[in-house]
Amino acid sequence: MIPVDALDLKILAALQEDGRLTNQQLADVAGLSASQCSRRRMRLEEEKVIAGYHADLAGEALGFNVIAFIHITLATHSPDNAKRFRALVNRVDDIQEAYSLTGDADYLLKAVLRDLKSLSDIVNNVLMPHQSVAHVRSSIVLDRLKESGRLPLKVLAR
Repeated sequence: MIPVDALDLKILAALQEDGRLTNQQLADVAGLSASQCSRRRMRLEEEKVIAGYHADLAGEALGFNVIAFIHITLATHSPDNAKRFRALVNRVDDIQEAYSLTGDADYLLKAVLRDLKSLSDIVNNVLMPHQSVAHVRSSIVLDRLKESGRLPLKVLAR
């Protein structure tokens, strides 16, 4: 874990809200000079506390109307099979997130798709036929109650 102080936490919280803030704007939030803020920001970037910057796109505005969570059970639990499955997941752009799990399923995938036909195509033509996959179960999101990529920084200030 990288040590961060109260000023770093102010900078990080502000950047989580708006990654386009200038060093002067961050300095105003943190109560620092722009040059001090710039040095701190650069250190946080170099230490990979700030992993990157991106635009947060509205999927529905672009026609991505279906979010599905797909539970995968592998055919066999060997390193080679897991490697083949990971390679498959990384090739499919519709899959936004993929997690290795404990419990009933081996993996949980989050897919963002234009429609139900696209989900059917991924399940039936990509995942099910793949040699590493034994079982696929999907759930379609009806309503999103909360979405956040923000870390709970307040717990670090304690």
